[in-house]
Amino acid sequence: MAMNKPNELVELLKGHRVFIQTHNYPDPDAIASAFGLQEFLEFYGVNSTICYVGIIDRYNTRKMMDAFGINIYSYDEIHDMCEEDYIINVDSQKPNGNTTDLPGNEVACVDHHPIFEETDSYLYQDVRIVGACATIIAWYYYVTDTPMSSDVATALAYGIKVDTDDLIRGTTPLDMDMISFLFKFADWGKLNEMYKSTIEFQDLAAYASAIENIEVYDFVGFTYMPFECPNSLVGIISDFILSLDVVDVAVVYSVNQNGIKFSIRSERADVDSGKLIYDALYGIGSGGGHAAMAGGYVSAENIKYLGTAYHGKLKELFMQSIRKMV
Repeated sequence: MAMNKPNELVELLKGHRVFIQTHNYPDPDAIASAFGLQEFLEFYGVNSTICYVGIIDRYNTRKMMDAFGINIYSYDEIHDMCEEDYIINVDSQKPNGNTTDLPGNEVACVDHHPIFEETDSYLYQDVRIVGACATIIAWYYYVTDTPMSSDVATALAYGIKVDTDDLIRGTTPLDMDMISFLFKFADWGKLNEMYKSTIEFQDLAAYASAIENIEVYDFVGFTYMPFECPNSLVGIISDFILSLDVVDVAVVYSVNQNGIKFSIRSERADVDSGKLIYDALYGIGSGGGHAAMAGGYVSAENIKYLGTAYHGKLKELFMQSIRKMV
């Protein structure tokens, strides 16, 4: 882990128009990481724009943007990105089904997910298996002794806490070190406010559907919502299913006109969520993540490859992949 890595990134970006691209439908960790990196680069004279593809579809994520003054733009709002512009992929990598290929030149990547497909196209790559991408960005401030605003510190702390489920999921020593580092800069009163009123009334229908459709095979809980759900809500329901005493691995998906969105959670050391969804959907969809949590997608065009009884086929594919691991 080269101690001058953050400075290498700054030097790479100087003199270029820079975009910081999160994964599609960004969650709190992705947004916090992009926000923290934006302020870090700005201190060293590099201006940047945060962008994403999809929508920001959760109340707590929108609340976070308002609370910390984060400016982030949908790609639909950006009409002049060109091939000469530089892109940093944050909390994401290419090629990845959850990261849209934009016109700019992806020169850098900062991420905490395992590498499933090698690429040599990045000029700067910082990929570490830690609980949250925000941990890596906090480390940039720490190792370079760069000043940090209270809003950035609080957002980074929130990103770490959310992605590690309050430091109990996939947490590493570096995550703990960076929470300790951020403690003296963050506004903990503002952070605690982020945990209030996080479920919207319309979310209850998704919970009801997930409960109605759940099936458990061995230690694996499967359920689905036969309607459109925000990506982050699918993840929250996946956490909910995992909390059942008979479930060690949760496979949750939402079906809509554009395809099927998946969220995977695992509490077992021998079942890696990221490898599970990558293997189960190989050839018909895409997916990835880390050991404890992952996401994936099958397009509407590819659902036909699952057959008409696709709920049963999906269970079969995931159980086959799980049996290879355990």
